[in-house]
Amino acid sequence: MSENNIETNPIIEQESKLRTFKKPLIIFWSVFLIGVLLVILFFAGVSNGTFGFMPSFEELENPDNSLATEVYTVDGNLIGKFYFENRSFVEYPDLSSFLVDALIATEDVRFNDHSGIDIRGLGRVAIGLVTGNRSAGGGSTISQQLAKMLFPRESFEKKFDIVFRKFREWVIAVKLERSYTKEEIMTMYFNKFDFLNLAVGIKSAANVYFNTTPDSLRVEQAAMLVGMAKNPSYFNPLRRPELTLDRRNVVLSQMVKYDYLSEMEFDSLKNIPLEIDFQKVDHKRGMAPYFREYLRASFTANKPLRNQYPSYAYQQFHKDSLEWESNPFYGWCNKNVKVDGTPYNIYTDGLKIYTTLDSRMQRYAEEAVVEHLGLDLQMAFNREKENHKNPPFSDDLTDEDVAQNIETSMRRSERYRVLKKNGMSMDSIRLVFKDPTKMKIFTWKGERDTILSPNDSMLYMKGFLRAGFMSMEPQTGEVRAYVGGPNFEHFMYDMVNVGKRQVGSVIKPFLYTLAMKEGLSPCDRVPNIPQTFILPDGSPWTAKNSTDARSGEMVTLKWGLAHSVNYISGWVLKQTTPESVVEMAHKMGIISEIDPVPSIFLGTSEITVYEMVGAYSTFVNKGVYIKPSFITKVEDHKGNLLAQSVPRKREVMDERTAYLMTNLLEGVVQRGTGVRLRFTYGLNNPIGGKTGTTQNQSDGWFMGITPELVSGVWVGAEDRSVHFEGIRLGQGANMALPIWALYMQKVYADKSLGLTQGDFEKPRGVSINLDCDDDSNTNELIESENDDFF
Repeated sequence: MSENNIETNPIIEQESKLRTFKKPLIIFWSVFLIGVLLVILFFAGVSNGTFGFMPSFEELENPDNSLATEVYTVDGNLIGKFYFENRSFVEYPDLSSFLVDALIATEDVRFNDHSGIDIRGLGRVAIGLVTGNRSAGGGSTISQQLAKMLFPRESFEKKFDIVFRKFREWVIAVKLERSYTKEEIMTMYFNKFDFLNLAVGIKSAANVYFNTTPDSLRVEQAAMLVGMAKNPSYFNPLRRPELTLDRRNVVLSQMVKYDYLSEMEFDSLKNIPLEIDFQKVDHKRGMAPYFREYLRASFTANKPLRNQYPSYAYQQFHKDSLEWESNPFYGWCNKNVKVDGTPYNIYTDGLKIYTTLDSRMQRYAEEAVVEHLGLDLQMAFNREKENHKNPPFSDDLTDEDVAQNIETSMRRSERYRVLKKNGMSMDSIRLVFKDPTKMKIFTWKGERDTILSPNDSMLYMKGFLRAGFMSMEPQTGEVRAYVGGPNFEHFMYDMVNVGKRQVGSVIKPFLYTLAMKEGLSPCDRVPNIPQTFILPDGSPWTAKNSTDARSGEMVTLKWGLAHSVNYISGWVLKQTTPESVVEMAHKMGIISEIDPVPSIFLGTSEITVYEMVGAYSTFVNKGVYIKPSFITKVEDHKGNLLAQSVPRKREVMDERTAYLMTNLLEGVVQRGTGVRLRFTYGLNNPIGGKTGTTQNQSDGWFMGITPELVSGVWVGAEDRSVHFEGIRLGQGANMALPIWALYMQKVYADKSLGLTQGDFEKPRGVSINLDCDDDSNTNELIESENDDFF
């Protein structure tokens, strides 16, 4: 075969062409497959965390969210939160349909069709990058945005790091789509987003900006919140309302574009102003701030250790130790652990604490404190001090005493602590406290900006009278109202369960209880004559009365307690011992120290309002002491029950003794120091009570009982040297009783509370005559008390 024939052989030529064609094809497919393989390997590396953080399956299934603990009243109102982030979860059915529609129309119109990545959206972004058209829109899906919110890891310095982050978000978004339904992803998005101004999550945002709930948001409100998702710092309705309004209308127009709204609806909605109803998030404000702070401190308390308390604070250590041992909710977060073995965290675990407070009764209690202190008592006190030499202090104090008082207050202040810690000398610190500075001060008409020196501001604040009030159901022990002071922001010291003050004559019922227990009755007559006691050092001591009313006569025990007559209390004490009175008080829930001395019935011991209310409830509860309780149950954020309250009670006296004591206390209101409840406030239903006033009118008390509520009030100033000069204004009947009366007027007027105003239940078999002749025939009405006469 010739050479020419070989070269022109068509078969060989075809094979040669095929080899020439196959080579680039092989190269192309090899490159393509290698590229695909590299992409697969790359995304596998991204998924495995080779190129940076990637959440595990467990983290995707249980993303780490900081949830606020919510505090609820017994009637279902949210009154506060404890949090690092003010976030509360909602379920999908709790979301307004407007929220869902607005978010899809604005951020991810194909949300229900893709699996985490929107290819068409990415193509639109690519075209926009090539053409320079920035209005082409973004390519991030709702799932990708959620991935970014759930796992915001490291900060980035290089552009490649940002690219890798975007790829990681794609992978996380796909994994989220596999792990959750569309509804769950939507819900997680709204629960996670930070709407600024301490509004984290849609539940907080709806409350903070519109004072409503997510399911009640109107379409224009939902559009505004969704509009903030583009850039909440820029579209901030408090700082840039005009821009936020424009952004809201953009969202509404998107809803029209994708048929969630009609053109007619849009034309109407776009003209509606933002109508923000801003609810500032501040733990110092809102309902029951003193109670919420007590709850927070109680739940997070550690086990008391003696070496952690100053030497002089043994009583506080004793109290905290008793609480730790007997109260399951004291230190609850440190006594209980989660499934993973870590303690509960009140700031991040989204607990739901259901309290015994009633929002209506709490509101009435707070109003009563403000009404009496702010509109009446404080003005009377200020008028009395106008011409005094060192107001607000009593004229009994010298200039040196006043200076020492201010010096002591300075050393207890936070400003002093900081300056001292920074190494400033005492002379320099004193100069700082004398230097005028801008500050906000409390007034009963609201905060006022002024210029005062720290010393003058302390002196100014000392002139305000304060109060502590607590109200509870005696049969259940559930506390319905708790007011620790007039204004938590400016007077943070809790005068219900923390602050202790001398109790005056409100301690006398403990003494009379012993008399009733030993067989005496309210109508038994005893001599109204001085009673002298021999003290341990051999000296005599006799308590004095404030008046000579019925001096030397035989009077009933009921009359004696009604008018707080010290001669009668002295006679009763001689039938028993001071030690027995102390023992009775402790059985009735008083844990504060009481000295077993003859002057015990003058009430010089310092006790809390909380203790006194619990003790007085024993009389109404047929002789059974029940410890005041604040919590009904605790749930996790999913509604699983974690703890439930169990009443703690013990029998202290029989029903007969308890009933006789309620009768004695009724006498105080019928014709004694509490009579103004009838004449001034028109409260004519069955009521018992006891007033108390300490020496120099430093403390005013009133304890009031009804068959359904027992409430206690203390009123006084921060310093015992700040007080009314006379008994007329300074007694408990004038300082404290009106708060109780105003509260009960409001409570009885609210028919939704269902209080019956019935009578105290009389035990079976008790047939003692309680209609005492001298109480019904005498024309004397004595309101003044005898507590401060030694």
